[in-house]
Amino acid sequence: MMFSVAAFASLFATTVAFSPNAMKSTSMSSTSLNAKLNGWVPDESKFACGLPGAIAPYEEGWDPLGFAENSDVTQMKAYREAETTHGRVAMLAVVGFLITEEPIAFHPLFNTASLDIGPAIRHLDEVRITAPFFFEILALVIGGAEFTRALTGWESPGGDTGRALKEDYFPGDIGFDPFGLKPESAEEFAEMSTKELQNGRLAMIAVAGIFAQELVNGKEIFVNLGLTPDTFDPSSLPVQFP
Repeated sequence: MMFSVAAFASLFATTVAFSPNAMKSTSMSSTSLNAKLNGWVPDESKFACGLPGAIAPYEEGWDPLGFAENSDVTQMKAYREAETTHGRVAMLAVVGFLITEEPIAFHPLFNTASLDIGPAIRHLDEVRITAPFFFEILALVIGGAEFTRALTGWESPGGDTGRALKEDYFPGDIGFDPFGLKPESAEEFAEMSTKELQNGRLAMIAVAGIFAQELVNGKEIFVNLGLTPDTFDPSSLPVQFP
C-alpha cells in the first residue's frame, strides 16, 4: 500500500512538472531572464561564456593569461563588471586630461580659469588648496554611484547563492541611460557593448601612458607630443614639488 501511494505521488509530480502550465511558466521565466540579460545566453563552452567583446582578428577571444578559459559564468560576470567599470572611469579620465591641459585648458572651477595649472596629474593638489570641501563632495558622489551600482547588480551580503552578482544582472547594465542610447535588440546591444569595451580598453592603456609620462617629466601630454609650447610655470602655483 505504501509503495502504491509513493508511486502515485511520484507519477503525479512528474505529470505536473510536464503539464502545459508548468512548461509555460518555465518558458516565461527563461524569456524574462533572457530579456534582463539583454539577449545574452550564458554558455560556458564559449569564450567569456558568450559575453560580447571579441572582435577581429580575435573573434574567438584573446586571453593570453587564461582568465576567461578558467572561469565559470559567475566569475566571468565579475571580471566583465570590473572591466566595464574601469573602462568607463578611464574614458572619463582621458577626456579630463585632454580638455584641462594646454592648449584647451578648460578648467573653469576653483578660480583657475585664467591660469595654466600644468599637468592634470597635479590638478587635485591645487584643488586641495583652493577648495578643500570638493573632496568631501567627490567622496559623496562616488559613494552614491557605487551604492546604486551595488543595489542594482550585486547579491545581498550573507546570501547563500554563492554569487557576487545577481543572476539576472548583465555586467555593467546599471540602468543609467539618460539619453536613451541603449538599443532594443540583442544584436545591436551586443554591438554597442563591444564598442564600449574596446574604447574602454584603449582608454585604460592610454591613461596609464599619460600618467607615466607626466610623472616622468612633469609636462602636459600635448607639450610632450610637441603640439603646444611649454608655458607652464610651476612657481606660480600654491603647491610646490621638488
